[in-house]
Amino acid sequence: MTAAKPIIDMDVVVPSTAYIRATILALATLGYVHQGDLGIKGREAFLWPSNTPRHHLYVCPCDSKELRRHLLFRDYLIKYSSEAHRYALLKRELAQKFASDRQAYTDAKSEYIQMITERALHDLRPI
Repeated sequence: MTAAKPIIDMDVVVPSTAYIRATILALATLGYVHQGDLGIKGREAFLWPSNTPRHHLYVCPCDSKELRRHLLFRDYLIKYSSEAHRYALLKRELAQKFASDRQAYTDAKSEYIQMITERALHDLRPI
């Protein structure tokens, strides 16, 4: 059993920070609005174009800590289905509790995500 919000997160991976500016400009031609790093170093965030389904798009250099964190979290949940199930339950609970407050929903998941990421650092081989 999985739980997914109707908004998918996607990472665009670039070879280095030298490619970020050009990527921001290219994405703008597709209707993406650059939001900056939103306080998270190593990840540039974008608002989706109005003519597309809602999604979160991030641009990350291939060596960024934030990209590594995203991949560690994903890989840990793939490896440990019981944790994926636990995360699904947590997301359902929080989605009901914070139905109209996306930031509160995100903040409420943070502690669990941090815990899993720390476990993954010790459990999974480097990517």
